[in-house]
Amino acid sequence: MHLLKPDLHSRRAFLKRAGQLAATGTARPVAMNLAALGEAAALTNPGDYKALVCVFLYGANDFANTVVTYDNPSYAQYLAIRGAFSASGGLALPQADLAATLLSPTTVPVDSLGVSRQFSLNPAMTRLASLFNSGKVAVQLNVGPLVAPLTRDQYNSTDHKTYPRPPQLFSHNDQQSIWQSSSPEGAKVGWGGNIGDLALTANTASTFTCINATGNAVFLSGDQALQYQVTTGGAVRINSAYVSAANVANSTYGSTAVTTALRSLIQQSRTHKLENEYNRVVSRSIAAEGAITAALASTTPTTFTFPSGNSLADQLKMVARLISARAALGAQRQVFMVSLGGFDTHDFLARDHGGFRDANNAIIPGLLGKVSDAMAAFYDATVAMGIADKVTTFTASDFGRTLASNGDGSDHGWGSHHFVMGGAVKGQRFYGVAPPISVSDAKVGNAYRPENQWHVGQGRLLPTTSVAQFGATMARWFGVAESEMTGVFPNIGRFDGSYSTGYLGFMG
Repeated sequence: MHLLKPDLHSRRAFLKRAGQLAATGTARPVAMNLAALGEAAALTNPGDYKALVCVFLYGANDFANTVVTYDNPSYAQYLAIRGAFSASGGLALPQADLAATLLSPTTVPVDSLGVSRQFSLNPAMTRLASLFNSGKVAVQLNVGPLVAPLTRDQYNSTDHKTYPRPPQLFSHNDQQSIWQSSSPEGAKVGWGGNIGDLALTANTASTFTCINATGNAVFLSGDQALQYQVTTGGAVRINSAYVSAANVANSTYGSTAVTTALRSLIQQSRTHKLENEYNRVVSRSIAAEGAITAALASTTPTTFTFPSGNSLADQLKMVARLISARAALGAQRQVFMVSLGGFDTHDFLARDHGGFRDANNAIIPGLLGKVSDAMAAFYDATVAMGIADKVTTFTASDFGRTLASNGDGSDHGWGSHHFVMGGAVKGQRFYGVAPPISVSDAKVGNAYRPENQWHVGQGRLLPTTSVAQFGATMARWFGVAESEMTGVFPNIGRFDGSYSTGYLGFMG
């Protein structure tokens, strides 16, 4: 296993850092010291609010029909590989339908063969395409989990010690975990949570540093930062309405005395360690629920307009409401997560993914239409709050999918293209290296032809940018210090020598 440096993440290392700080005579309670440990002064600038929002697309998003090649030579190759869509099969989106979402970058992207390229977004993503063309969205090309940079020959090597590969490639659960934590399924700490660890001291109420609006995920779990979960309706209540902070006026069995006694019993200190810990957690849960409920009720946010019938939009609306209540929650640095499932499109890609035309000749919005509309509505909400440059939203997914069609879908891949959105993003640009359009395995002698070195079979993209570089670029903007970066992304030093030179440039 080559992904983790456990000494950087262990409790022993945490205590060691705290001890080193204590030796200087500047120690405070351990849980409040992480930001001070790494000269991350930017995290604690008063009034300098910043938020990262991860939009995870569960199931593995099909890259080729999301950011779609458009220039005539490349489109012809894409069409030949995927086949024109028809009732009998084929996945290629009609070129004429791509004109409305054509991307107009400030600099022309060039692929690994030195060929100038044009791209469009899926026809269902009109709102996100508009944000790209107005400079608020950037595209990071061919990003995915890597332990170290790899060529195709190195990927095929049996020397995995010299050329380590991410474990369990093409496995949904493992690759979701590796994207979120640099470790396969079973990981307990994610890089969003690691960033949250460093931000704890910036927030009056550290409980609200990492907030998940989509359920449990390793991404937001830190060594010290807790993953606070909310629903699209607000705080999650403890499993008894009568002891909930929001329902303190209610009575149990018609008796306010019983209610008061019950609340006292489940929150009071106990001599037994397990009982005391249980009551401490319950008490914290009730207090957190009360704080969230009161903050949302007391804050009058700018009216947010989000599409209905869109679960991702519902989650992002709640994130927008929580951000609008940041002052009441005492939050200066926050990391959020939302998600949308259904992207495992082995079958029915045309029906489910979006962008094709239905029997009435209307564009099917599908999953990508929901992503585009929800993210654009969220950006508009940050503009309305006057903090568009303080909130950065990015997409992630298990992995990409094969460029080769399996008939009416695509199979598990590796690298993929992802979006970064926000007022601080240097948008209307592509970052990274565009892959050529090929699924061939042809070689010249013992070496793969240049157009075939970018994939590992069937058009599975071999990533040219690591998740570590992608995340570190946003972490730097967020305020994480260089000296703490390897604690967040253990393998960052393997890419371009250091975090500093590995910075991708899409953040202002």
